[in-house]
Amino acid sequence: MIKAGIIGSTGYAGQELVRILLGHKDAEIVWYGSRSYVDEAYSSVYGNMFEIVDAACMDDNLDELCKKADVIFTATPQGYLAGVINENILENAKVIDLSADFRLKDTDVYEKWYKIDHKAKQYIDEAVYGLCELNRESIKGARLVANPGCYTTTSILSLYPLVREHMVDTDTIVIDAKSGTSGAGRSAKLANLYCEVNESIKAYGVTTHRHTPEIEEQLGYAFLAGNTSKDLSTVGQECISDKNAGGNPLLINFTPHLVPMNRGILATCYAKLNDKYTYDDVKAVYDKYYKNEQFIRVLNKGVMPETRWVEGSNYVDINFVIDERTGRIVVCGALDNMVKGAAGQAVQNMNLIFGLPENEGLLMPPVFP
Repeated sequence: MIKAGIIGSTGYAGQELVRILLGHKDAEIVWYGSRSYVDEAYSSVYGNMFEIVDAACMDDNLDELCKKADVIFTATPQGYLAGVINENILENAKVIDLSADFRLKDTDVYEKWYKIDHKAKQYIDEAVYGLCELNRESIKGARLVANPGCYTTTSILSLYPLVREHMVDTDTIVIDAKSGTSGAGRSAKLANLYCEVNESIKAYGVTTHRHTPEIEEQLGYAFLAGNTSKDLSTVGQECISDKNAGGNPLLINFTPHLVPMNRGILATCYAKLNDKYTYDDVKAVYDKYYKNEQFIRVLNKGVMPETRWVEGSNYVDINFVIDERTGRIVVCGALDNMVKGAAGQAVQNMNLIFGLPENEGLLMPPVFP
């Protein structure tokens, strides 16, 4: 039985981790960490856990937690884990971080976009980007996994086959994405109040959203990987070792939007095709990479992804349309930002690290309505 501790268990992603791990036959939660609710009953914070979880919330002492847990999930704000992680923690427990602290290999880029100093640069090289379908083998041996963001998971998986196969002009990539309000976290913010969000949709972080460099970096690795058998983590390590290996950076336009729903991400991605590809040409490439991926569903021709068909699940739905008039391709991807975009992917990473079936605890079908 894997003993799991969760720091930030009273946030939305932390609560989703609790829900998933409670149904995982090989995992036991031994630490419900929280800064705001120490010593309060977890079920008093989340009433859905009444008579299911009888534990009280504990603090965020990782040095103590690592003595009791095999794996630590940190569902915390940016900068937290980098400020406390040390060799003692990593020697005693695996760490899966749901923040951005170890997602970017270039800490200068991290500090520019997140406006904070990175305090654990010594662990950047060994941290593995936890996009399971693209870095599976590297994740299996990792001590520290950087769980991807929700927008990034949707966007990268939607475009990955096209970029890796050099089928699109990467200078023309535009991503227009929508998210439910849970993506902004549980803390009280004026912009997220019901009257501020309901009956409205807005763009935010226009040209400045912090998931932009994460998408650029990983799709850049995909482009460099090309027709090799390397996973993206391996390519990233090569780029760290040889600063010239990456060539010119891949740049995209990424614009997120807030929509008045609880859950879900829908990313619509546009790019210029490099040739006159047919539907069958493109479908063959998506099948090449995703046909055997349980949690990536490439939909039937003409059926576009909808957030309602992935809600509450670890699935990503993807499909595309070729616009012959403009020579562009439009790819749409949808997922639940709390599951495949956060907690579900974190559990998928845990399964890989501990040699369990990758789908253990994650086979719940989407919820509807």
